[in-house]
Amino acid sequence: MILSLPFALAFAVLLALLGGLLLWLGRRQRQSSGLPAGTVLYRDTGDWQETERPLRSRRYGLVGRPDYLVQTRDGGRRFVVPVEVKSRARPARPYDSHILQLAAYCLLVEDNFDAAPPYGLLRYADATLQIPFTDELRGRVLETAAAIRESRRAAEVRRSHGEPARCAACGYRSACGSEALS
Repeated sequence: MILSLPFALAFAVLLALLGGLLLWLGRRQRQSSGLPAGTVLYRDTGDWQETERPLRSRRYGLVGRPDYLVQTRDGGRRFVVPVEVKSRARPARPYDSHILQLAAYCLLVEDNFDAAPPYGLLRYADATLQIPFTDELRGRVLETAAAIRESRRAAEVRRSHGEPARCAACGYRSACGSEALS
């Protein structure tokens, strides 16, 4: 059966429009995800697929699972960027714990991909923040990791009870023994 030229032309136009619509929807979805343009190399998003193996660094004594690793470009340079997704709205200022977690992922990227990323991304429900991976931040995360290792060997560790909401939701509250926020 031979199709008429007007029908074939209309069909081709329809396919082109459908293809354009799919490309537009894909770009829109990527933008709303907060991920940069590039190839997703790793994801640990907790959906129904098998989770990725954690990244390990013997040099830094770190293990972690970033939510995403994206290989992207800036000019002619390729690099891998860690992305940490938080379900809450962006705070006025990102929490130090979020920044240090992201910086730990930057160290893991450096050790596993042989190049430090220039930044990492914190993706909140309503915004994506680009956090530069500086020498100062590298030092802070290494100091924090050393302090955590030291506290694991300590007989007693000082607890912080300065955040009432955190204490109220703490799984160790019944065994805490602190009267600070009872």
